Amino acid sequence: MDATQTGTLSHGIVVHEVKHRVRLISPVLLKDPERSCILEIMLKKRQGIIQVRSVPDIASIAVHFDPRILPKENLLKILDALLGNLGSKTSTVGGKQSASISADCDNNLPVQSFSISINGMTCVSCALLIEMLLKKDKRIVSANVNFATETATVTGRISQQQLFSLIDKMGYQAHAFDTLTQRKFLIEREKQRLNDARLRAIIAGALSLPVMVIGMASPSSRFWHWAQHLLAMPIVLWAGNPFFVKAYKLAKLRRTNMDSLIAMGVGASYGYSLVSLLAGKRGLYFDSATGIITFVLIGRYLEEKAKGKAHESIRSLVDLQPQNATLLKGDKEVLILVDQVVIGDILLIRPGEKIPADGVLIEGLSTVDESMITGESLPVVKEPGHRLVGGCINANGVMKMRVTAVGKDTVLANIIHMVDQAQSSKLPIQKTVDRISSVFVPSVIAASTFTFLAWMAVGAGFGRAFSNAIAVLLIACPCSLGLATPMAIMVGTGQSARRGVFIRNGESLEMASKMTTIVFDKTGTITEGKPQVTDFIVLSKDNEDDLLTLAAAAEFGSEHFLGKAIVAYAKDRNVSSSNADEFENIPGHGINSRVDGHRVLMGTLAWFKESGIDSKSLAKQVSSLAHQGKTPVCMSVDGKVVALFGIADKPRANAEKAIARLLKLGVKPVMVTGDTEQTARYVAEQVGIVDVIAHAVPERKLAIVRELQGRGEKVGMIGDGINDAPAIAAADVSFAIGTGTDVAIETADLTLVNGDISKVADVMELSGATLRIIKQNLFWALGYNTVAIPVAAVGKLNPMIASAAMAFSSISVVLNSLRLQKK
Repeated sequence: MDATQTGTLSHGIVVHEVKHRVRLISPVLLKDPERSCILEIMLKKRQGIIQVRSVPDIASIAVHFDPRILPKENLLKILDALLGNLGSKTSTVGGKQSASISADCDNNLPVQSFSISINGMTCVSCALLIEMLLKKDKRIVSANVNFATETATVTGRISQQQLFSLIDKMGYQAHAFDTLTQRKFLIEREKQRLNDARLRAIIAGALSLPVMVIGMASPSSRFWHWAQHLLAMPIVLWAGNPFFVKAYKLAKLRRTNMDSLIAMGVGASYGYSLVSLLAGKRGLYFDSATGIITFVLIGRYLEEKAKGKAHESIRSLVDLQPQNATLLKGDKEVLILVDQVVIGDILLIRPGEKIPADGVLIEGLSTVDESMITGESLPVVKEPGHRLVGGCINANGVMKMRVTAVGKDTVLANIIHMVDQAQSSKLPIQKTVDRISSVFVPSVIAASTFTFLAWMAVGAGFGRAFSNAIAVLLIACPCSLGLATPMAIMVGTGQSARRGVFIRNGESLEMASKMTTIVFDKTGTITEGKPQVTDFIVLSKDNEDDLLTLAAAAEFGSEHFLGKAIVAYAKDRNVSSSNADEFENIPGHGINSRVDGHRVLMGTLAWFKESGIDSKSLAKQVSSLAHQGKTPVCMSVDGKVVALFGIADKPRANAEKAIARLLKLGVKPVMVTGDTEQTARYVAEQVGIVDVIAHAVPERKLAIVRELQGRGEKVGMIGDGINDAPAIAAADVSFAIGTGTDVAIETADLTLVNGDISKVADVMELSGATLRIIKQNLFWALGYNTVAIPVAAVGKLNPMIASAAMAFSSISVVLNSLRLQKK
């Protein structure tokens, strides 16, 4: 658009548009720096957005965008959804928003959020160290580093390159994984790292075996002492080099981690032995030095291999995206990389090929396997006009599609991002564990020093005191403690994703098993969300087709299932279409619009009464439709009642069984809907719900959730629409139907991809199993360290056995977490 245009969205937002720029004036942002800053951060994550600038004092936000990547229509939908969510008087956007994100909102410097991969972490103390050092940088607003997933989420006034440089100075390597192609590269790098770890462990093991044999034989010949040294030297200098390099870099930063303990143990053992060898003494510990390195390397290899199994859920999702796409340019077919696909491209998909990006089918007829996205095994028939999801497999027909989303905006990318978020999040208990781990290494060094001095004080020889001190250094590994919670979360959320339930954060996984009451929306949640107009009753002398034209135009911009049903009904009757000049969605009430100069209202009878519209003639017919299980939608034109629609929507096939499972788990289901009492009762009786609250506007739904929480209930909320968003945000655990609105999905903790509400019981059972695994892991890790350190200190463990036990402790936690894959 070259000329300035003005229009309106819902939520009272005024839109001014110029070429490649949209400026909004929104009451949601009125003198509220925090909301403005959060909106900036959320927008900057979107591909195609070049620059965002907000001015809270005048409730304005300007967005510069690239229409080739992000069309204006898509941008407006995103803005409408995000602003609507911010306007729900909650502090959440896309889940529980950290207050720290808006800590620096008072300045005009750009705030960016990065999700990155970090290579080089060897134990949980590495993650804690990186997180601590990042938070000390004044440019960083918040940082969360997860050792189990090897990822970090960082928000701050810093560029990606500056962030990578900062992490590099700490001795680690950061990599971006914004696109699925970058993720595939990281997965390949992970495989290479596993191969390197295996090779290093095998070579170290092969070389250290003769060193240990010589050490156990304790020969007096100087020849064997030098032979032992020559065999130990490449192990220490080559296999042990990464430990020394990392420890040195950390020492320059005046920090320590597990690598520091290993480097100190190996260095002390090897250094003392070398001095003894040169001095002609017999107290040699070359076998301890090589044994430590070998057992640690073997342990880390097994740990990496086990962690790789926990990453399978992400890998299986990433592998869904093909490398290439067939682009149609006129009659020509051009094979391009999938990262080169842009919105609006026409792609050709042959039988057996994966769909490269999200789009709409424009030509062809086929069936598509959507099982990896929805969990449903049966293929779905696709006809022109149907939506196609990137990563799904075309079964038997040739299809042409128009691309509507690429990169971060695809369904697959969003699903992977949600799984990432859940796997990298920390449960409340993990924060306590992190605090313990952060002081663990310095405490172990102090304990080791005390052990040495104590043994020397009681008259033990230097060799024995030294050996016991080294054993204390090596036995006290904080890795098992640090892995206890994130490994279980990673496997649990991965298993959930395989079943078509995507969890946004670890807290919701922890809380799910504690739910006592679940609040259900009706339309699109308990019911299929595919309502059809069954009755169209004209109550005036107006032409039936003319009224239907006005009704369809008024509802055209609505995302509500009832509005879509009316639009579809008009289309089926081949009624001519029109456009609304104004459109306002009033959640819980209906639609207020202006069409061809007429004020058209579509909504509930109660709203008509509140609006002062004479609707006495409607009461009897509305009641009759409701008793038949149909939802009545009233229509008025210029203040006069003109028609009544009856819309029916049947319950989901598995709804009754889902409710029965929840009741068996001791959870009380409650239906809260904006529909009429009779319609709500009719549907509730069919699925086995006793408690029903009807005529509930969004504020009432929110109040019900708050009331239940006030009674001590742990409340879950399941919904699909904009009107459910406030209640979803307030619930202890919130679920969104995957086919619902973007606002509901962005606000919820969990998404039921194919709308199967029976998955709620699955999540509760998985949540309980995950918490049990976490408790087992923590019991083992804390118990291990409680017992092992005193045993090593009193001289009952030599350094080699200590290093082997240390490796086993971490492996045991990982293997225990993997048991969740069988749930």
